[in-house]
Amino acid sequence: MTIKVVRGNPTPEELAAALAVVRVRAAAASAVPSGAPTPRDSWSDPSRLAGRLLPQPGPAAWSRTYWPGA
Repeated sequence: MTIKVVRGNPTPEELAAALAVVRVRAAAASAVPSGAPTPRDSWSDPSRLAGRLLPQPGPAAWSRTYWPGA
């Protein structure tokens, strides 16, 4: 892996800190098995919205019968 400073003049300490971050991120990425599915975040789960977004009966109920983000 080659890393090149394109702009600026980093001090040796700044360069060492940047390389440490890159190495940690690379190690974390290689530790995750590539075939395993990633777990879904609970905030993006559509089932958590279903209970409170169901349309209530009334004259304007048709306007609330959509699924957000679809």
